Amino acid sequence: MTPHRPFGQALCAMITPFAADGALDLDGAGKLAAHLVAEGCDGLVLNGTTGESPTTTDAEKTALVRAVRETVGDGVAVVAGVGSASTRHTVELARSAEAAGADGLLVVTPYYSRPPQAAVEAHFRRVADAVGIPLMLYDIPGRTGTRIEPETMLRLAGHPRIAAVKDCAYDLLGSTKVIARSSLAYYSGCEELNLPLYAVGGAGFVSTVANVVPRPLRAALDAHDAGRTAEAAALNHLTLPLAELMMASGLPGTVTTKALLGALGLPAGPVREPLQPADRATVDGLLAAYEEVIRADR
Repeated sequence: MTPHRPFGQALCAMITPFAADGALDLDGAGKLAAHLVAEGCDGLVLNGTTGESPTTTDAEKTALVRAVRETVGDGVAVVAGVGSASTRHTVELARSAEAAGADGLLVVTPYYSRPPQAAVEAHFRRVADAVGIPLMLYDIPGRTGTRIEPETMLRLAGHPRIAAVKDCAYDLLGSTKVIARSSLAYYSGCEELNLPLYAVGGAGFVSTVANVVPRPLRAALDAHDAGRTAEAAALNHLTLPLAELMMASGLPGTVTTKALLGALGLPAGPVREPLQPADRATVDGLLAAYEEVIRADR
């Protein structure tokens, strides 16, 4: 049975390009978005952590959504990150993103304050009630300090505009239970779990690494769909060394992704403080790992 995919299958958690002086680079954002779509992404997630949402203004977030929407047209899902620690601010961001042309909203659990499950549920319902487009809930307790528990997910699944989950909870058992008992579309937010989650009924992925190798990441899922499970596993293995360098080397994925995109001549620009750029040795290592993927994928 084909999984429910409200936002497509292969979604890139896109970086936000900046000019050399740190200003928002909307022209670069459009060029990068077009490149990612040409390389196999059928959805783009903007203004997430990879997109440096903690250091972009509300106006910049809205401008980015509008610019990318205009570039990619209506055939590509544009999902806007609108999460914040404040329910009121999240609602404001959600309404702005909807007005700018977003197809959906990525809403993270309120962070730092560590609300109990009843408050987490109320937060998501409040946002979903305030807009007319679907939500993707973002479950990443390692960053927020609070899990969206499976039973909370199941209750939220009954809301007509809560459609999907970006899953970074590292609980395959819990995620599988929710997939089995609801219509929520589960997207892997951790590259090493793209194929395992997909194999138990996931919808696809939302990937930072897809900024640089979207086609091989998607190919693993396509092979699985075609019943070529050994090939799917091999393709999944192919990208893991690069994913580990980008996401688990001690540097934020935004830093490694922008370093690699810049080295490849694609729009990226600097990171905003408090992030700092990668050093030359890191860039060289990333390029070597990238070249290994590209050579093997040819």
